Amino acid sequence: MWNYEKRLQFPVNIKEPNAQLAQAIISQYGGPDGEMSASMRYLSQQYSMPYREVAGLLTDIGTEELAHLEMVAAIVHQLTRNLSMEEIEKYGFDKYYVDHTIGIWPQAAGGIPFNACEFQVKGDIITDLIEDMAAEQKARSTYDNILRLVKDSDVCEPIKFLRQREVVHFQRFGEALRITQDKLNAKNFYAFNPEFDRCES
Repeated sequence: MWNYEKRLQFPVNIKEPNAQLAQAIISQYGGPDGEMSASMRYLSQQYSMPYREVAGLLTDIGTEELAHLEMVAAIVHQLTRNLSMEEIEKYGFDKYYVDHTIGIWPQAAGGIPFNACEFQVKGDIITDLIEDMAAEQKARSTYDNILRLVKDSDVCEPIKFLRQREVVHFQRFGEALRITQDKLNAKNFYAFNPEFDRCES
């Protein structure tokens, strides 16, 4: 299904550790609007999408979100890999450290672990696409919040790249919604929802 290139979609080369920033950015790994929930959402939704071009888009974007998950993990890893115990304690990274040392584990910035309730698959194609558009805007908003905290350009540049991809994905899902609505005329609607056809008689 995939050809994997062993390189990040955008380079991450962070020189200075920063435990405080790592705790904020990890939210885009396993938080409610992060890359893990985005990938699982789109890769799962593709199966109930009857239109090939839109199902393909869900697969493409869901796969790209896995690349973004990899980037966020690299950012968090590079922000924490050379921390001293003094820095871990000083910046409140000690609670995470006790459970995970400096391994990458999916959680929100507030410490809440990732769970499947953080993404939705409804099986209704219009509902799912509108959910996807909202998800991309929420992710974009989270990256905006992270950028307000970032001073280091080594961290800022990959975060800006990730934010821009959320904007592009929002636009692509908007196109997919228009394609789907054009195809879902009354005849098609009843073909996919025959239970409503009975109500017309």
